[in-house]
Amino acid sequence: MKKTKVHVIPHTHWDREWYFTSSRSTVYLVKHLSEVLDTLETNENFNYYLMDAQTSLIEDYLKYRPEDKERIEALVQAKRLLTGPWYTQTDQLVISQESVTRNLLYGTKYAKELGHSMNIGYVPDSFGQGGNMPQIYKNFGIDRFLFWRGVADNRLKQTEFLWEGDDGTQMLAEQIPFGYYHGGNIPEDDADALPYIEEFIGKLEAKASTKNVYFPNGLDQAPMRLNLPEIIEKFNELDKSREYVLHSPEQFFDELEKDVDNLPVIKGELTEGKHSRLHKSIFSTRADLKQANNEIENFLVNVLEPILSISFSLGNPYPHRELEEIWKLMFENAAHDSIGGCNSDTTNLDVKFRYKLADEKAKNLLDLHMRLVAERIPYQHDLNFTLFNPLPYRRTGVVKVALYIPEENFTVKDYNGNNIPYAITNKVELTDYVLNQTIKLNPSKDIYAPKKVYLAEILLHVTNVNGFGYDSFYLELNDEEANKMIKESPKTEIENEYFKVKLAENNTLTIVDKQSSKEYTNQMIFVENGDDGDSYNYSPPRQDLVSYSTDSELISVNYFTSEVEEHIEFTLKMKVPYDLEGRANQTADRDFVLKTMVALRKSEELIRFEVEVDNQVLSHRLCVQFNTEIASKFSTADQLFGTVTRPVYLPEMEVWEEENWAEAPISIEPMQSFVSLHDQSSVATVFTEGVREYEIVGESYDTIQLTLFRTFSHMGKTDLLYRPGRASGESIVETPDAQLLGKVRATFAYSVKNNTTFDEADIAKTAKEHLSPITCYQFSDFLNGRMIYVYRDEEKSNELSYNLLNYENMDSVISTIKKAEETNELVVRVFNPYVHKTSTIEDELVKNGQFVMLDESTKAEELETLKPYQFSTISIRL
Repeated sequence: MKKTKVHVIPHTHWDREWYFTSSRSTVYLVKHLSEVLDTLETNENFNYYLMDAQTSLIEDYLKYRPEDKERIEALVQAKRLLTGPWYTQTDQLVISQESVTRNLLYGTKYAKELGHSMNIGYVPDSFGQGGNMPQIYKNFGIDRFLFWRGVADNRLKQTEFLWEGDDGTQMLAEQIPFGYYHGGNIPEDDADALPYIEEFIGKLEAKASTKNVYFPNGLDQAPMRLNLPEIIEKFNELDKSREYVLHSPEQFFDELEKDVDNLPVIKGELTEGKHSRLHKSIFSTRADLKQANNEIENFLVNVLEPILSISFSLGNPYPHRELEEIWKLMFENAAHDSIGGCNSDTTNLDVKFRYKLADEKAKNLLDLHMRLVAERIPYQHDLNFTLFNPLPYRRTGVVKVALYIPEENFTVKDYNGNNIPYAITNKVELTDYVLNQTIKLNPSKDIYAPKKVYLAEILLHVTNVNGFGYDSFYLELNDEEANKMIKESPKTEIENEYFKVKLAENNTLTIVDKQSSKEYTNQMIFVENGDDGDSYNYSPPRQDLVSYSTDSELISVNYFTSEVEEHIEFTLKMKVPYDLEGRANQTADRDFVLKTMVALRKSEELIRFEVEVDNQVLSHRLCVQFNTEIASKFSTADQLFGTVTRPVYLPEMEVWEEENWAEAPISIEPMQSFVSLHDQSSVATVFTEGVREYEIVGESYDTIQLTLFRTFSHMGKTDLLYRPGRASGESIVETPDAQLLGKVRATFAYSVKNNTTFDEADIAKTAKEHLSPITCYQFSDFLNGRMIYVYRDEEKSNELSYNLLNYENMDSVISTIKKAEETNELVVRVFNPYVHKTSTIEDELVKNGQFVMLDESTKAEELETLKPYQFSTISIRL
């Protein structure tokens, strides 16, 4: 009879930061990896070591020990030191699809430069697995998957299975059922060894469907067990019924593949927290940091990279290294503890600072390249600006811009002489600040300078702005009255072509869909309740006092109107408890003030919201609810490259305590940018720009609840209502910063469509456009100086209007357009956004492009259409 083969895998799980900072971690990392190199080189029996599949760890080490690069390359090439495919051990449900993709792109690239990228999707500690990950892995040539969290024994009785992605892609999967640390503490006395073997190896053996057992020897920041080869030799002497070998994960899979047969198939997301906690409400932990992450990710992919590509097509260098630095800052924050926000306050300060750096670098890179384009445009007026459209089709709508304007009245025109409707929403005089910084490199040149300068926020309604290009505009001074946003009070109703929205007496909104004349009442209810959870889990208090904006006091309301936007601003004062003790005592004695703006823009099928709270209350949560009047069993949200349909209620909630789940299987879920409830004739959607967390509530499960923020007092707490037992993280670590005291801001949008289906409503396209704003660059001689760095006059070689790409007929949604990493081609990535129907790819892309994998070099199957959940990457020559 064949013996069980126990594959002992020496490894460490290296959190770059957690309750400790990355500075502390890095100091110990240098010591640790130095010992790994010495051991692998001097002990021929210590054949392999897994360095947590994160190439960032190697990169961090070589900053301090660059002289060891050749040593590392030799061991990586020999497949003895295992690294890759990740740059950092990323989460998959909180971050964007392009962040996941670039993490693997940079991770595999660096690992291959060192000699070898481990060909396994290794995620020992991420909080759940995305349903489209098999397709993403396969695009990097990875067809093996090794993980811990996400599958319960309700549907998986063994450790081996085939994981099928939402699009049908399958890969061989091995679960580490008791965690990556299961074999981290091996006894060395003979008397303790056999009982240990029977318990620890026996548990794994009982779950394995083959004679191959994966036995991880390591834990968090674990030092090497230098005598591991000797321990393995001892185990072989003591236990004749099994064979123990020191192996790598790749060797384990090589042997596993020979023995597996008739494996069960598990499809889609892996988000079951029965045996391993998934912390499903981590999506709203540290809402301030989540919002920063989401805004920067959207900016990088939807605005910066497309406009850099436009700039590149006009002869400017593409800033690969600068972008790589920005992305790596984001990857450092995308590691599962960092993006979760489940850290000490000190660590989260580091996370926040990285977002600050990434944001500033990205925005200044955009500013530079818009300038490189604009300064070569042969403007014919004094007050010029250029609008850049990052999407490959013409767009019409309202654009928000910041312009330096004179005191005189003006009209806005395009270079065809058409008047552009606009409204000034705010302006601040900055005459001295601007003009005192003007520098004339050529004193012989006369330049226009206003007598007074104002920085103004302006809304423009533009028509047919060039796709993936730009159009030029200018201000023409005249005696006409300036177009300002007019304030009126106390009107409480706004409307545009699509909606009428009115503030009702109970402080909710009444929304009328003008296309169908259907009226929706009691919309936009703010719900404030306690949060007895910690940095990992939202958990309701055992005794709570829930407050609703319907019971609040209306302090003020103002109505603003213009040709391009109408909005109302109102302030509500709610009475809420100060802390968890006050909730238990049912004492609502603190003012909780919400300032809300609801806006309708010309020709836009969205209702926009901005909410600001001066938060002075502890350990609580704020959500907003929209009653869609669509009773549903499922919600539809966007996920990695597509949509996902989830049940609005998990039946496991009825039995989770009886079955001893590690945490409650709540229906709080993540999204990328939208969540919808829909039936055969109606679609209601909430679009998010900040926190990506929702829940479907209400007696008929007809109400979308968006989490705006939640606050808590400790990194970890014990015996939560939704997570009984031990704390996750450190219960002694207090997190006062996580109370988010002070101003908290949230933006989101809402839309209802009738007489249509979800697929016909093009929700994903609307979300993409919402998060891909047309951007503006103002080029006038009086602005040239210290304020934006002085620059010489350039040859006017660009056109007043420019269009690079036209994909007007494609209903697949653009994920990204960027320059390829290694060639001068552009990479266009598209995905199917629908639940049921196929989507098309532009004929020009199919005919003239080359289909490639996510690695941007390996050829891929050519597709004219995409099934639901599918994506394609096409490389095109300029």
